[in-house]
Amino acid sequence: MKHVKNMKLGIAALMVYILGGIGVFGGIGLIVFMRGKDLLGLGEGHTIGYLLLCVGAGLSVLGVLLMRIFRNRGLA
Repeated sequence: MKHVKNMKLGIAALMVYILGGIGVFGGIGLIVFMRGKDLLGLGEGHTIGYLLLCVGAGLSVLGVLLMRIFRNRGLA
């Protein structure tokens, strides 16, 4: 059972990394294509793009750090 728990930690770290990448590329797309346009009543598209870009970059870094920690500690 310990191996299954360790595998779940590794998969969770990989999912955080993938979600961060999707956020980065989605943010870049919003910055380029939605300048000056309203995005579902939430605000201008490019400002939300900057938010997604920064949060996505942070999640990508967090995912990489988690993968490194789990691997070096023998948890994944």
